[in-house]
Amino acid sequence: MRVTHIFFNLFVVGLIYPVAFVMVSCTASAQTSTAEKPELTKVGTHSILGKVDGINIEMMVQSPSNEVTPLQIICVFEYVDGNIYNSPPGLPAAANGLAHVDKQLNGLLTDLMKSGRFEGHALETILLIPPAGSIAARKLMIIGLGNRKDFTPDLMINVGRVGMLEALRLGVSSYAQASDLKDGGVDSPTAAVSQNMVKGMLEGYEADLFLQQRHAAAKKSLTKVTVLAGQPFYEISAKAIKEYIDTRH
Repeated sequence: MRVTHIFFNLFVVGLIYPVAFVMVSCTASAQTSTAEKPELTKVGTHSILGKVDGINIEMMVQSPSNEVTPLQIICVFEYVDGNIYNSPPGLPAAANGLAHVDKQLNGLLTDLMKSGRFEGHALETILLIPPAGSIAARKLMIIGLGNRKDFTPDLMINVGRVGMLEALRLGVSSYAQASDLKDGGVDSPTAAVSQNMVKGMLEGYEADLFLQQRHAAAKKSLTKVTVLAGQPFYEISAKAIKEYIDTRH
């Protein structure tokens, strides 16, 4: 995994995200399988699904560009022409969380990847520091998902683990994470992706606890992680995550 930190002060005023926004736990999609047709959940809906190792696990229907958090994590596949905006079966720009983030970055996400300065390889990360008034998050981290053709839900365990370890390293008290798989053009299994990402988060946290107990890491103040879900996938994701949390007790 290659970790790069770049600090940007290029941003435009944030856009108001449409209520019809759809993303899956890590961003949802209007392109759902026939087996997944839940009713739309209102944007802003949220609930605490459980508490593990002192950390509250929250689910929320929200755009990653509008979530108020010390750290927002989004995920992208390796760049291809038309990435984010036009690559089928990705979501159209009006309902695409990555597209809204990119627009609020004045095209920076696209330019960053198209230039090869961030390639989106699996578990590659980069950190952006947006100026006040641009997006709700104080920091924005991007995690690569690799080649979309090679994606499997198991990757999300490591994506969740990397996100947690980076959040702990940054010393934030809470953070939000979105997978953005549907936005990126992969019609992934919602329940498995949600569970795997949370599994990885908790495994990362427990690895840090292991070091803390052996006086090899500083004590952390993290108290909450928020998994962002799309309107039609909130109930599916929340149920799957809660089932996983229940196995931990």
